[in-house]
Amino acid sequence: MLSTDIVILAAGKGTRMQSSLPKVLHAIAGQPMLAHVIAAANTVANGNKIIVTGHGAEQVEKATADSGSVFVQQNEQLGTAHAVQMAVPHLRAEATVLILYGDVPLISPATINKMLEAVSAKQIGLLTINLDNPTGYGRIVRNSADEIESIIEQKDASSEQLLINEINTGVMALGAQQLIDWLPQINNNNAQGEYYLTDLIALARANDYSITSIQPTSATEVEGVNNRIQLSQLERAHQLQLAEALMLSGTTLADPNRFDQRGKLTAGTDNFVDVNCIFEGDVVIGSNVRIGANCHISDSSIGDSVEIKANTIIESSHIGAHAILGPFARIRPGTNLGEGSKVGNFVETKNTIVGKGSKINHLSYVGDAELGANVNVGAGTITCNYDGVNKHKTDIGDGAFIGSNSTLIAPVTIGEQGFVAAGSTVTKNVPADTLAVSRSKQQNLEGWKRPTKKED
Repeated sequence: MLSTDIVILAAGKGTRMQSSLPKVLHAIAGQPMLAHVIAAANTVANGNKIIVTGHGAEQVEKATADSGSVFVQQNEQLGTAHAVQMAVPHLRAEATVLILYGDVPLISPATINKMLEAVSAKQIGLLTINLDNPTGYGRIVRNSADEIESIIEQKDASSEQLLINEINTGVMALGAQQLIDWLPQINNNNAQGEYYLTDLIALARANDYSITSIQPTSATEVEGVNNRIQLSQLERAHQLQLAEALMLSGTTLADPNRFDQRGKLTAGTDNFVDVNCIFEGDVVIGSNVRIGANCHISDSSIGDSVEIKANTIIESSHIGAHAILGPFARIRPGTNLGEGSKVGNFVETKNTIVGKGSKINHLSYVGDAELGANVNVGAGTITCNYDGVNKHKTDIGDGAFIGSNSTLIAPVTIGEQGFVAAGSTVTKNVPADTLAVSRSKQQNLEGWKRPTKKED
């Protein structure tokens, strides 16, 4: 099997980001830009990743420590060719080398595959794109036979060369031995006083290599980030791509421009998602699901025909088919809502199993609890699960009824068909088919006077 060494340049300071965070760690769709590049690189079979760090090297290496990469540092920022030179000791002589950039996060595996296919005994691959406004980019210089001859950086370009609209993206693929042989021949006799990686193209031509131009499927694949404005623009472009893919798979979005996916989202068909919803981490949605506006769902699974009303938050939980949630419900980690269950407005659950058909309709906190089937929990109910040191569990059997404004002090068990009268504080287990009443007898005191404010 052919081997590939993938060099990812991630040494830049990113001064224009105005941030103490290294540029490549700024996020697109909830993940550092560098993480997107690593994910694309991971699709290459028999590939080794070499990340060249510099500014904030410790932060960058810590953030990507589990990526299976080799790290090398470019202590002096002397140009892109100098950065790649740092990786040379780790290259395999027989490998194809692919050069990527940590601040160009959205290159696709399909484009990477095309780049690698372009490399042969006397041929290298170069990723280029035609832009209406090529300002700031190196221009691709072709000869009369339309063959790529060289790349000229904008600051070194003539007025005629500045009219060229085919630009260099910086992404290239070539044999490791060629890279090792040609890098020492690059000098810094240019307007920037830097060692340009782009000079490899002229060296390749001088050695009778041809350069195959590969074009990306979309401009967002080659867009880099130098400031927060560009970061936000690339974020929105990427989110629109994700939204379009979701719609093509069978989900309706009320407004694709007000949709955010920050992780992996898998969805069935005939779903509807209203505006300003955020999906974070690993989220799985069934079919015929309706999600209201301003919902935030992270690391959770949603069953078929679930209705999630506006302003509901779901974290690390499972929602069974036909359940109804919200509005303004908060489903915290460890919640498992059964089929046809209901968690209504201003209800919070945490580490709780809610059985089939059970209801917690409003204004309640139910944590560290297990509810059987067809339980009804009245408004204002609280499971007191924390004694100041330890958490304790509340068990509520099938068909139980918990009256409004009840306080269940865990550990406590309510048996099947048990009934807790409204306003009760329950400190002991309630047997099945039993009514629990725990409240003082009402007294009406005639002639009672309200307190009055004392005069100064």
